[in-house]
Amino acid sequence: MVRKTSRVMLKLIGLIKPLLLIMLFAILLGVLGYLCAMFITIVGAIAIVKLLGYNVSLSLNVMLLLMVLFGALRGFLRYGEQASNHYIAFKILALIRSKVFAKLRELSPAKLDEKDKGNLISIITSDIELLEVFYAHTISPIAIAIIVSIIMIIFIGQYHIILAVIAGSAYFFIGCILPVYFNKKGGSIGQTFRDDFGNMNSFILDSLRGINESIQFKHGKKRLNQINQRSDALEEQQFRLKKFEAQNKAINDAFVLSFSLMMLVAAILLFKEGWMTIEGVIISSVAILSSFGPVVALSALSNNLYHTIASGNRVLDLLEEKPIVYDIENQEKGIFGDIHVENISFGYEQEEIISNMSLSIPKHKIIGIHGKSGSGKSTLLKLLMRFWKVDQGTISINSRDIESINTSDLRIMEAYVTQDTYLFHDSIANNIALGKDVSIEEIQEAAKKASIHSFIMELPNGYDTKVGELGSTLSGGEKQRIGVARAFLHNANVILLDEPTSNLDSLNEAIILESLKNESEQKTIILVTHRKSTISIVDTIYQMDEFRVS
Repeated sequence: MVRKTSRVMLKLIGLIKPLLLIMLFAILLGVLGYLCAMFITIVGAIAIVKLLGYNVSLSLNVMLLLMVLFGALRGFLRYGEQASNHYIAFKILALIRSKVFAKLRELSPAKLDEKDKGNLISIITSDIELLEVFYAHTISPIAIAIIVSIIMIIFIGQYHIILAVIAGSAYFFIGCILPVYFNKKGGSIGQTFRDDFGNMNSFILDSLRGINESIQFKHGKKRLNQINQRSDALEEQQFRLKKFEAQNKAINDAFVLSFSLMMLVAAILLFKEGWMTIEGVIISSVAILSSFGPVVALSALSNNLYHTIASGNRVLDLLEEKPIVYDIENQEKGIFGDIHVENISFGYEQEEIISNMSLSIPKHKIIGIHGKSGSGKSTLLKLLMRFWKVDQGTISINSRDIESINTSDLRIMEAYVTQDTYLFHDSIANNIALGKDVSIEEIQEAAKKASIHSFIMELPNGYDTKVGELGSTLSGGEKQRIGVARAFLHNANVILLDEPTSNLDSLNEAIILESLKNESEQKTIILVTHRKSTISIVDTIYQMDEFRVS
């Protein structure tokens, strides 16, 4: 969704409420700092007027002292303004990151399945980081420019109202008209660049994950060429942005000179007509030349805002996205019992996967789910976990619809082992525990049930051995057994297993099946499998064909 720049800015500004007082303090320091910088030049102009012999109440010594004082204060005020703005920026960025991670938790897993992971990484890292420009160098400068411009219009206007009109027109044109014009011309370039940058991240992440396959099937050269093509396209877009920024600066400088000359000419004409003194000509001309700093800063902002607004737009897209499944809270605690699936139907977008399915899963039994690929076996487990919501029908536990059971209670009741076990770049012990505060003895007991304990003990550091990124140092079967160990350690009432022995040899499969059989005395186990040897331990088997179960 592409929003107007003003709407993106207003939404981002809305996040500042907790730090409003600090922002106002930063604006005050910025206004005083710019006035100090301007009046160094203006006091210098007044000194020149005095040297020319005109009557000025201030002595040269006092004016020199004022110039030194303004110079010293300018440094301190500028530092205070920047320190306050950056404090706000980094506090807000931390808040936004917190909101983004909370939103990712809210959207997962249903909505995140369809997202490019590289694009998400780009939003979490570079896009949020780019918002620092907005919070530290945009909001405060806009307010400062408005306040300083009003003060300078009043100051110049004391010499003649026409000069005040010229000054006001100059500030409005350079600080408002030009930035809006530049943004309209260059905003789409920034949005395209940020989107392509995110897609590039996804492509590189995909390439790294599939590097072994690329080498094996001699696809590496073609993949590298594709990366180079995308890099060249990004470089070309970045060149367009830089060229556009340079053109903007040239146009901006030209208008600054034009308005300054206009002021000088108007002042001279007014002097010739006798409507103002030579003092007014010199001071008003010097004043406007020295006062463009805040509005020029606004005009220059548009050069940096192409990236920033595009990044803000992408962050807002994520924050405003609605989840497919909402967490359920504040319900009575759920009690585990028999599971009933009654006339459920479900599909992904337009593709129907399950149609009018019903089955019963008695407590403390092993239930087998068998069927060809694409028949909806894995989808059924996700529906039982309430990762997705059924389109029709109900799923109930202990005669209570899972739509009325707290999500946290449901996660405690159920443990889910997927076909592909994800391992974090951490120790084996932490990967099995996965955040649970348990003893090493409990971890080892779960590992024994999953037939992975002996293998772990043979490793140089045992349970403290670090697994590589995505578990790259372990085989598929070893990762699968760690996933099963997690489920055993979770100690849930029902264990959902999606092809838990597909990567195992007969011996390890037999050990795990025996453990599952023993666990079924106290737990319900739902087992999706293709293997006949695995099916042998089930109490009831359901055959899933297209849209139906028997």
